[in-house]
Amino acid sequence: MRLPPDFMPDFGSLLLLLLDMAKERSLESLQNLLVGRLAQRPAIALAQLWLQREVDTCRSCPFQSQCRPPCACLHLMAWASRYNPGPSAEAIRGSHVPERIPRGVGTIGQVAHSKTQMKIANFQDDRYFPPLPSFVPRREVVSFLGTPLIKNDEVLGVLVTYVRMEPLPQGEVWSQVLADFTASAIANTQAFETIETLRKQLEIENEYLRKEVIETSAFGDIIGQSAGVHAVIRSINLVAPTDATVLIQGESGTGKELVAREIYRRSSRRDRALIKINCASVPKELFESEFFGHTKGAFTGAIRDRAGRFEAANHGTLFLDEVGEIPLEVQGKLLRVLQDGVYERVGEEISRRVDVRIIAATNKDLHREVERGRFREDLFYRLNVFPLEVPPLRDRKEDIPLLADHCLKQSCTKMNRLVPALVSRHLQALNAYDWPGNVRELQNIIERAVITLRGGRLQFDLPGHSKPQSFPKNALRKTEAKPPDTVRTEADMQALMCENIRTALRTCHGKIYGPDGAARLLRIKPTTLSARIKKFGIGCPE
Repeated sequence: MRLPPDFMPDFGSLLLLLLDMAKERSLESLQNLLVGRLAQRPAIALAQLWLQREVDTCRSCPFQSQCRPPCACLHLMAWASRYNPGPSAEAIRGSHVPERIPRGVGTIGQVAHSKTQMKIANFQDDRYFPPLPSFVPRREVVSFLGTPLIKNDEVLGVLVTYVRMEPLPQGEVWSQVLADFTASAIANTQAFETIETLRKQLEIENEYLRKEVIETSAFGDIIGQSAGVHAVIRSINLVAPTDATVLIQGESGTGKELVAREIYRRSSRRDRALIKINCASVPKELFESEFFGHTKGAFTGAIRDRAGRFEAANHGTLFLDEVGEIPLEVQGKLLRVLQDGVYERVGEEISRRVDVRIIAATNKDLHREVERGRFREDLFYRLNVFPLEVPPLRDRKEDIPLLADHCLKQSCTKMNRLVPALVSRHLQALNAYDWPGNVRELQNIIERAVITLRGGRLQFDLPGHSKPQSFPKNALRKTEAKPPDTVRTEADMQALMCENIRTALRTCHGKIYGPDGAARLLRIKPTTLSARIKKFGIGCPE
């Protein structure tokens, strides 16, 4: 039979198709270009591209009984027809064409399984699979041609064409050439997409790391020779090489963030980002966006898509500082991502997967928070896989000389000053103080001493130690006026308290609040001191 001229293969247009495919960097664009151009050819009634993909569930698959593990399915990724060039996904479902086929099942599955091109010259026989969509006239289809997409001896998928004429030998050859080129192009687009994903990940990491450089005020490596410091280092060495979640507990200013950074530096994820989020500084309504990101228009002020901290920390480490400050309504979503590694951006329905190691820190007693209903018990147990307690500075005062020397050198370097000597009277004063603010308070006091440095001599402004008259003689005389075994009445105790408050107010020149206020000197809250002044009718000092 003599074929019409418009049915003859146009090899020039095929060459242009190959050149255009070589320029594509997106798999989706490549797929649509391929089937769209093929469907424009007069001889082709329908073009399909099936690619092998991982199977998430087989429960809804109509071929479940024919599938044998391990499962490997071909998914219908793109298709086009001269009769319907742009049908929707709903249209293909309505035409009873399957969206996936197990390898080895049906004609298309056999092509992938055998790694061999297959043609059917008489497609009118109903034994052949799969059925045509309803919008393709069956009388128009004469033959079927399925060609495997193979790269490095691995089947990527199958290129299928339903043809309105019997396949010509040169058409089969060109179909094989096109399939080989498509397999290489798919591998290239996947490589480009991987590179683009990594590039975006690096951009996200760099954005957060730049903020970390600005915000970080940690004072270097862990310093100390005390038993408490050695216990912390032993714990770090035990847990750092694992991916276990760590809960660092300790008072404010003890160096919990420093411990978290040491765990990160000694972990297998040290080549990826360490992303920090201070949960105490995040507004309640922005927690979800900060954790998981948001899409443009998700809420007022969301002018662009934004990645959250979990996405920035993917394959790395996320440090949740002050984790006890997370609102209850957000804790459930945090628990989900910790358990399943799945989350959604705010305003988006697409589930994203993430692989993150969690290090959390808190100065709160989470046991008590759970009992009070302020913290979810299941989240607490998820975080408390490896608890690590950082001791307060008052329990490791033997470390004060090393810490003071380090902080002094750091402060002098920052302010471009000569390092003065730390003498024994300085160390005695530092050791005599209880350090309620821990190492952070030590840093601040030493930095303040460097700022006020005069004549190369240090003077530490320690609350309760800077003025010798802070323990009044009158109060001491009243206390010693009675023998040690004498029981004092409530009136005696109130009189002693009143005199002590007056002395503190005189020492602090009537100031109640602040680091040099009477409340700090008495080691009580300013509100408590104000209430006692009012209760006992104590006037301001002269």
